[in-house]
Amino acid sequence: MKYDLFLSICQTPVDGHAPNERGMFENFFSQVDLADALGFGCAWVAETHLSCQVQKRNPGAVIPHFQGEIGLNTDILQLAHVIFARTRRIHVGSAIRNIICNGGPLAHAEAIRMFMTLHGLRKDESRLLEIGFASGRFPFSNQPYGWRPRNAFEVAAWPALKGLIFQEATEIFLRALRGDVFAARDVRPKLLTRELFRSEADWQKCVAAWNTLSAREREVDAVAIEADGHAVAFRVAPLWNFDEVGLIPFEAPMQYLNLTIGAHDAASQRLANEFLPVGVFNLSITPSAQIEETHQRMTQVYNKKPWGASDGVWSRARMPRTSLVFIGEDGNEARARAERAIANYWTAVEGTLDAAKVQQAVGNALAGTPAEIRAQMRERFHPEDRLMLWFDFNDHDNERVKKSMRLFMEKCT
Repeated sequence: MKYDLFLSICQTPVDGHAPNERGMFENFFSQVDLADALGFGCAWVAETHLSCQVQKRNPGAVIPHFQGEIGLNTDILQLAHVIFARTRRIHVGSAIRNIICNGGPLAHAEAIRMFMTLHGLRKDESRLLEIGFASGRFPFSNQPYGWRPRNAFEVAAWPALKGLIFQEATEIFLRALRGDVFAARDVRPKLLTRELFRSEADWQKCVAAWNTLSAREREVDAVAIEADGHAVAFRVAPLWNFDEVGLIPFEAPMQYLNLTIGAHDAASQRLANEFLPVGVFNLSITPSAQIEETHQRMTQVYNKKPWGASDGVWSRARMPRTSLVFIGEDGNEARARAERAIANYWTAVEGTLDAAKVQQAVGNALAGTPAEIRAQMRERFHPEDRLMLWFDFNDHDNERVKKSMRLFMEKCT
């Protein structure tokens, strides 16, 4: 089993205390330094964009009861340079990098190629940058960058269309990383079909909205594909429209890059692997049957062509899974700490305390003495799984977090 570290840098009050931003980052680097010394494989860092507190002023606040910021890291590439400079062994990962905001997929691919160029200049450096990528957790982080319906038709189609836009971004991102020279016209079109909608009623809303569009909107934004006089699909215009481009630096050393997609749907996983070897990110609370189904599917669809740090062979380690850890020599104290932390978090996120959700989350966490946690891991995980262990969940006590990290690595591995 492989043991990584997940770090959230979540600046929310715990027992009435929330460190300032400097204190949060000092704790973060202190924990990464220790993780390097203890032998954790990779430091995966959560990523967030735009202030949750400011967003609460607007209509439709996504987490109106949450105090503070759900995360402070906005750029894994800048953070990774610092981590690599102060550590010796640990790899660095993004959990996840949002490829929609901050300029979209071309901008992110270009930034990563530049990072890899500088990373490759470090003498005797062979550690990996693990890029987990997705469309982000909250829509408000993407809306200022054009991730929003452009007309009434797209409003009606949005539940299905937003997934296709992420697939469009995925193709652009991966082709640009790969070094392709291409234009938007070379990217496969987005086709909205009935199968993408949850119900016939949702599909008919989309069709009805199309019928209300003006001729100009139809020409610019979408084209109906008809059979027997009825629309059976819609080809939607690209969100990113560009002439032929090539990303520099052209000679970036990509052999130290791994890619993992933060999407649970099979279509996006298959699409990504048409272009590059791409693992699957974070299925920690997914039922075991679905996890095994994903492993079986990825054995078939994983891109077999070696690229970057991939040898083209699927392994369970290519699906890292987060797991909350509450460890102590006193098992009752550790479980009580788990319940307090999870209850505090759910109350902050949802505004109410859902006892059932708290107990389910506590049940999914690794909580107890080292011996109890060893037993829990044997019961829940495959010996070849890769875990992203989350010690700083709802905990600003840096010394306690580090003590837990040390206890786990010394007595559970």
